[in-house]
Order: sequence, then C-alpha cells, then structure tokens
Amino acid sequence: MVKIMDSNREGKPLPRPGAAMTTPEFDAWFAREVLPLEAALMQFLERNCRDKAELEDICQDAFIKVYEAAQRERPKLVKPFVFAVARNIVVDRIRHARIIPIETALDLDTIDIASEEPGPERTVIARDELNRLKTALERLPKRCREAVTLRKIEGLSMREIAARMGISVKTVDAHLVEGAATLANILYAEPTDLRRKP
Repeated sequence: MVKIMDSNREGKPLPRPGAAMTTPEFDAWFAREVLPLEAALMQFLERNCRDKAELEDICQDAFIKVYEAAQRERPKLVKPFVFAVARNIVVDRIRHARIIPIETALDLDTIDIASEEPGPERTVIARDELNRLKTALERLPKRCREAVTLRKIEGLSMREIAARMGISVKTVDAHLVEGAATLANILYAEPTDLRRKP
C-alpha cells in the first residue's frame, strides 16, 4: 500500500487527499507516487492487453488520465487507482475495436458476431468426448453402470437409486466409487505404447 506522506523533504506539510495543490507540489507528488509504478503497470498491461503494440500508448493514456483526475482530487490509494484507470482504458479499447461502422459492411451477414452456438470444432470435440464416455460406460460391470447412469445422467439421489435397484445405499455408494475410478482410469490413463512388447 502506498503511504501518503505528511510532509515533503523540506518539512513543509503536503496537502491532504482532495485538497488543491500548486503545480510544483502536484508535479512532485506525481513524480514521487505515480511515475515509479510504470514498470509494474507495463507488466500488468502485458498480461492483460491483446495488442502488444499499444502497451506504451495505454500506459501514457493512463498516466494522463491519472494526472488529470488527481488534479481534481488526489487519490488516497495511488496504485489501485492507476491500475483501475489502465484497466478501464484496455476495456474501452477492446469495446471500440469490436464496433464496426455499418457503412463498412456490405451485408449484415458479413459482420462477425459471436454466436452462442458452439463452433464446428467444439461440436466435433464434444461428440468425440461423448463417444469415449459411452464406450467407457459400456466397459463397466452391469450393476455399476446402472448406478452411475442413474446418478450422473438421470440425477437421482443415492436413496432413489437404492430403491430402484433394490440394494442398500452403501452398495450404491460402492458402485459409484468403483464406477468413477474405472471411468477415470479408462478416460484419463496414459495410453500404453503399442509397439512395446511385454
């Protein structure tokens, strides 16, 4: 946390947050409290900004906005304020980058609007995972498979499964534990090297 100093090096009291400052006092405060955050701010922007070419511009814009805002009212916590301003600039640039002037589009269908439907690659991946799960379920013992299906697919409670299968809740639990372990082993175990001979 950045401390707000009560006096400067000459022993003169500094204005409290929100108090008006003279230009030399304000510039000294800005140089002492805000400018040293540049390296940390650049690291933050490198992690959170898609367009690496704009990092320095965003950093400078953030410092300008902080400078202007702090002239009206000096922030009590400088670092969080600087980072919030930079984050807002990044968000604004992302929003503006997504806006396409209507005149530039010859046809509304050419505008790339994110669909809530999964893309073709996600559909293929999901179908493949579903087939793998179906194959793995078929490899479970019959009663174990029935318990896992009733619990994970139909969403029944362990008591309801026990009543439907005519077994105890403890046995249902044992089937579910065995089923989960077997499925995990089938789905996530390291594939064996088929070329290696035992």
